[in-house]
Amino acid sequence: MPVARYAARMLEPVVLQCPYCGESFESSVDASAGDQDYTEDCAVCCQPILVSVRGAGTDGLDVSTRREQD
Repeated sequence: MPVARYAARMLEPVVLQCPYCGESFESSVDASAGDQDYTEDCAVCCQPILVSVRGAGTDGLDVSTRREQD
């Protein structure tokens, strides 16, 4: 029977700041996925936030947020 191999995911805790309501909330990013852009709803006001992750897989992780319309 073949053995399934899965890439180990490195979930890193981050604090995101909502560009709509200004509140901060905890989330996590998959640092093993490399640079990425995705949409996540604000945990406070539920607005869609565009999240950009750069430097994944390196020593420093740069996470930024912006409004969907920007």
